[in-house]
Amino acid sequence: MESDNKNLATFYIDGFNFYYGIKRSILTDKKWENAYWIDIVKLCEGFIGPDEILAKVIYFTATPLSIGKSARQSAFLNANKALNKDRFEIVRGKYLEKQYECPSCKTKISRPEEKKTDVNISVRMIRDCIHRSTDSITLISADTDLLPPLELIKSDFPEIKLKVIFPPSNYSHDVANTLQCWKSKVVLMKNNYKRFENAVMPDNVPTEEGKIYSIPAEWKAKQFFQKF
Repeated sequence: MESDNKNLATFYIDGFNFYYGIKRSILTDKKWENAYWIDIVKLCEGFIGPDEILAKVIYFTATPLSIGKSARQSAFLNANKALNKDRFEIVRGKYLEKQYECPSCKTKISRPEEKKTDVNISVRMIRDCIHRSTDSITLISADTDLLPPLELIKSDFPEIKLKVIFPPSNYSHDVANTLQCWKSKVVLMKNNYKRFENAVMPDNVPTEEGKIYSIPAEWKAKQFFQKF
């Protein structure tokens, strides 16, 4: 499939892997505090090749159980949808409470666990290959559970170009070694901070209906670089 003689590129983002990669990066470099309020489509456009055009970014996530986290996520996703319309799609899994027991004190604690995201990503990538709706697949994740669908696509759809980008602070030797066997290599987002800086959204993103989505106060207070 081609558009204006360019291949259509589709990005599949593991939202959990992406978000917590940024969060871990902040522990060692505070500049990553600026990477939350990002125009995802603009960020991905920085990673496409000269022979490609970005068709769509599909963001796979789940609604956090925390009210505060859920509100921040909604502002981020809705702002991206307002800016990018049909080029930005959200696919949701869900969080479930899971109990863990401390092996030492036997105390039981409950933690949220994301469900369905890996399956949703796998199914969507394969479906897009079957329907020939993309020429290039770029996966943003370092989750080894996503290797099987990548291997299937490589085997059954060799004409589809495969790329993998690791979110900041995330790395998988298994995924990297597999790509190396395919005579390719992963891209490290941690080495591409400038692309994040160039993709920061305005503090207030209006919609055509007159609604405004604003950067959460918790994120705005942490911004240091001068935005456009």
